[in-house]
This record gives sequence, C-alpha cells and structure tokens, in this order.
Amino acid sequence: MRIHTPQLQSRLPKVGTTIFTVMSALAAEKGAVNLGQGFPDFEGDPRLVDAVTDAMKRGLNQYPPMTGVPALREAVAKKVATIYGHAYDANTEITITAGATQAILTIILAIVHPGDEVIVLEPCYDSYVPNIELAGGVVVRVPLTPGTFRPDFSKIAAAITPRTRAIMVNTPHNPSGMVWTKEEMLQLQALLDPTDILVISDEVYEHMVFDSRQHESAARFPALAARSFIVSSFGKTYHVTGWKVGYVAAPAPLSAEFRKVHQFNVFTVNTPVQHGLATYMADPRPYLDLPAFYQRKRDLFREGLKKTKFRMLPGEGTYFQCVDISAVSDLNEADFCKWLTTEIGVAAIPLSAFYGDGFDQRVVRFCFAKKDETLNTALERLARL
Repeated sequence: MRIHTPQLQSRLPKVGTTIFTVMSALAAEKGAVNLGQGFPDFEGDPRLVDAVTDAMKRGLNQYPPMTGVPALREAVAKKVATIYGHAYDANTEITITAGATQAILTIILAIVHPGDEVIVLEPCYDSYVPNIELAGGVVVRVPLTPGTFRPDFSKIAAAITPRTRAIMVNTPHNPSGMVWTKEEMLQLQALLDPTDILVISDEVYEHMVFDSRQHESAARFPALAARSFIVSSFGKTYHVTGWKVGYVAAPAPLSAEFRKVHQFNVFTVNTPVQHGLATYMADPRPYLDLPAFYQRKRDLFREGLKKTKFRMLPGEGTYFQCVDISAVSDLNEADFCKWLTTEIGVAAIPLSAFYGDGFDQRVVRFCFAKKDETLNTALERLARL
C-alpha cells in the first residue's frame, strides 16, 4: 500500500499568500505599528457584548431560521427605511449573513453562470475576483480614475456587452476612501436602465462618511434598488469585525435565489450574536454617531501626516487614508511598504495589491481605525520621514 496524496488542479491557481498576511507577519516580526489590515485595535461597546451574553444565558443557542433571527431582520429593515427611504420586507428581502465576504460570494454563486461577465472597478477588495472565478464567470476590469478614484462612466459603458451579468460597486470605497456622489449614482442608474445587469453594492463602510457627506446607498434610487444586492457589515459598524455577521438586502426574487445558495454554504449565522445585535439596534445612536467618531480619528491622523512628505489623497469615507509616496521614496509601492515596516516601524498596504495587473501609482494605504495612542505612536515614527 502506498501513501500518496493526489495532486489537485487548483480552482484558484493565481492565489497565493496575500499582501495583508505578508505585511502583518512582517509588522509582528519587526514590532511595527500595524496600520495595514483594516480592523480596529479597540473594543466594541460593552452594552453589545452584554446583549449577546444575555442571549446566551437565556438559552438562545440553537439554530435560528435560515434567513436570520426575525427581530434582527426587522431592525435592519427599519434602519434602511429610516435612513435611505426604501422599504424592504423583513421576511422576504433581508437575509443575515456570516459577514460581508460570505454575502458577496453567495451573491455571485447565485447569479453568475459560467461565461457570464462581471464588471469590477479597480482597485477593489481582494475577494471579488476569486469569487467570480469560482463561479466560472469572466472578470472584466475597469479602472477607477487614478488619483481621484472616481468612476469613469465612459469606460464602464464600453465594458458592457450582452454577456454582462453584474457590476460590483463599492462605496465608501476600499481602498481609496472615495465616496460616490448622488450624481454618480444617478449616472449608474441611467446607464443600466436599458439592461438586465444586476448590481452588487458593497456598502460595508456606509456609516463612515465625513465632512457632512451623505452615503448614497443603492437603496436610495428606486431603479437601482430594484436590481441591487446591498451588502453591509455589523462587524465594521460596531467595531467587532471578528464576529463576522452582516446582511444582504435585495428585492424578493433576488433574495429567493440568494437564499438557495446561502442555505447550503452556511445555512445560518450565530444565534446569540443575532439576538444581541437586534437588541442593540434599538438605539440608533451608535451608527448615527459613527461618522463623527471616525472623522475625529481621520483628522488626527491627517494632521500628523502634514509633518511628513507624504501627499495626502482625499479621505471622504471608510477608515482608510491613502498617501502618495513620490516625494518620500523612489521605491515601488510594495518595496516601500516593506521598507517602511522594517526601518520606520509602521506597516501600510500598497495600492498595487488591489489591482489585477499590480498597477503601481506610488500610493499606499493606512488604516486609522486605531486607538489614539496607536495613531500617535505611528505618527511619531512617520514624522522621521
């Protein structure tokens, strides 16, 4: 009898160790302040933890409904209706998911057939492309405008073909922090109007918009809402990214197809966390106050960056700040991030990691979802630049 592990033909042959893993490991090795990966280094509200603990103690620990705990779906529907003016039916149009990443994969598996094209606006979150490839879809990359990262509708229009099944939209945008305007959403609505193209609207940073801007959810625009899967994240909103709970809002026919896949790839989501979130959402202040909370951190970080040679790009939303490194170094983005981590003691992420072809525009991304003392330590080190 031979001991033999058969070789596999990889479903994702181009996927290796991500830059996020590389930079986090390097940051740990060098004792650097990690402003690379996008998660807080502070805790969520103790009241939320207490609400989840109470749910566990009350015995709410068995499977919930496949679509999510009714009270949480109702709380989500109420929030969306109040903020964006669109009424989703909590029973047929809201589904609780195991985070936004699972939601996006499930959407794509539900709607994309082999050979279907999906438009992806680059730079983009790193799960989009592998998800499309796993579904047998064809990725059609359209660049956002370098420097501003605003959508170029002439390029989007040119990318549409009879095979286009969906377009992925992300606002507020990771990694750039750009926030789509009302006018841009209306342009998208008009462009898609004569088509059957679906919209996957990644809105996980919906409550992180600054300087009195308004998040333009696809839910605000009736013709977009009718063709959109809207994705959001409780983890991002409530500083509990490790809980991995999110939701998808979509018209009933779209939700029905989504749920067919959802029931077989996760079935359902952590019961006591759902009950705790439902209780906590009775108070809207935590998400209504979030823009001011993060704007203060953004302003603190930007003020410190003025003491460096970095050129700051606009920081309209999210908890990311991008900077141009041209006046600081001649290194490419990836090598600069490694040098910055090793020699200065601050980890960042190269924007080239968010492009399929590694497009290098001399820009790197910092995350400012950190304690003030973490940001101040990083800024003291960066001031050496």
